[in-house]
Amino acid sequence: MLKGALHIHSTYSDGEFTLPELREIFVAAGCSFLCISDHAEHLDEAKLRSYLSECDALSDPEFTFVAGLEYSCENRMHMLGYGARTRTNSSDPEEVIQHIRDQAAIPVIAHPKNEFFEWIEQFQILPDGIETWNSKYDGQYAPRPGTFALLQRLRQRQSDMHAFFGQDLHWKKQFRELFVQVDSHSNRPQSILRALSAGAYFGQKNGWQMPSSGAVSAEMLAEFEALQAKSKRIRGFMANSKRMLDRVGFTVPESIKAHLRRIF
Repeated sequence: MLKGALHIHSTYSDGEFTLPELREIFVAAGCSFLCISDHAEHLDEAKLRSYLSECDALSDPEFTFVAGLEYSCENRMHMLGYGARTRTNSSDPEEVIQHIRDQAAIPVIAHPKNEFFEWIEQFQILPDGIETWNSKYDGQYAPRPGTFALLQRLRQRQSDMHAFFGQDLHWKKQFRELFVQVDSHSNRPQSILRALSAGAYFGQKNGWQMPSSGAVSAEMLAEFEALQAKSKRIRGFMANSKRMLDRVGFTVPESIKAHLRRIF
């Protein structure tokens, strides 16, 4: 099994880490690969070539960057393309799914908003996966149980759809301990992508192991529910506090924002 992390951003789009910095950090964390998914709309053709070239140049048998893209779709839906290397002019999510699939890459809906669930279930072209835990969007303590339920409903139509577990890493002080363990004999990009496509992996955070099927126990879902509710209350309180401070013209210092990102 190879340890790695999914849904990572670099300074090529809106991340705070350079690719060499990311390599150093995640090698120290015991990772053999990193799936980078910088935002396609941040990359013109020249910058895209530079991004892909640097990912390849910094990869070796010890550690590999699996270069990919994240696409912005209508209604601010985001679509991850693990292994995707070309841009698109379309913002229709189903067309973007097909564009990713046409590259032999893996389309995954990133951090689907609760209000998107019904819309997603109406798609005629389904992705290969749903990001059931995004530790930036959902918080580090637990995912939303409803996203796992959405995946199980979609799997009734497409049984090989998988649960994905992404950090959505942007900031230097952000939580980054949600990993995947991939059953692959090699950390070469195509080997990692084949394992992800086949569901030969599981998500890992502390003592939790979550299968690629997203079929977790009722007990685990109940634990997620309790932790997510607690986290949501605290995050809501912090957001309301920030709005109140904004109204009176007080700017929260960047050092405090960075500390809160590490906590939540």
